[in-house]
Amino acid sequence: MKVDLVQVEPIALLPTQAGCAVFLGDGKKVIVFYIEPAIGASINAVLSGQKPPRPLTHDLFVQVLDAFGAKVTHVVISRVENEVFYAHLYLSAENEIMEKKVIDADARPSDCIALAVRQEAPIMFVREAWDEQPDMSHVLDELREQGLGEG
Repeated sequence: MKVDLVQVEPIALLPTQAGCAVFLGDGKKVIVFYIEPAIGASINAVLSGQKPPRPLTHDLFVQVLDAFGAKVTHVVISRVENEVFYAHLYLSAENEIMEKKVIDADARPSDCIALAVRQEAPIMFVREAWDEQPDMSHVLDELREQGLGEG
């Protein structure tokens, strides 16, 4: 059974009292969910072109993937239950000691996004779950009018 997917991208990341708000958009709609501040900073570092003086955890993970001949092919945010988002990280590995292998790992969407932006991998959302999320474009527009949410 083929699942209908929507490709999305991070539109803005904003610090909040409880963490970091991630705005994802598909060009027609924007949704928001909340993540830990450190992971928000990790995503934002890549999106803003910053290079930390020492590798962050997600940078280390990418280095390990590279060493094993693996890469992030894409991520899929698969469902939302009680405001908790669930995702899958898809990896492809091929090296001299094994045939090509595709791995589907259960992962937090925040970690998936942090890895996807580092490897320029597509971020997908299962359409049914995407369609259930309210459009928050107006909230992002209001924040931008206040000088927030640039990025």
